[in-house]
Amino acid sequence: MTLRKYGCALSLLATIAFTPVVIAQDNSGAKQDMKNAGQDTKNAAKDTGKATKKTAKKTGHAVKKGTNKAAEKTDQGAKKVENKTQDNPPQ
Repeated sequence: MTLRKYGCALSLLATIAFTPVVIAQDNSGAKQDMKNAGQDTKNAAKDTGKATKKTAKKTGHAVKKGTNKAAEKTDQGAKKVENKTQDNPPQ
């Protein structure tokens, strides 16, 4: 009977002795996971910002090109109307 008491006591003592080591390892792993998640989020935000900047530049160039084309067509139309409204000398 005493062997059973000592066995339980020894088992309990071993459990208590090794628990802080296991907890410390889990915390550092969780801490590192949080750091990695934060770094991944940071990198994703940077990538999104770069893509947004690139898209905005492309959009700006497309708008400028479209505006210039519209202005050219307006000028062509105005010249066409001007030519039609000028007095043609009789022949």
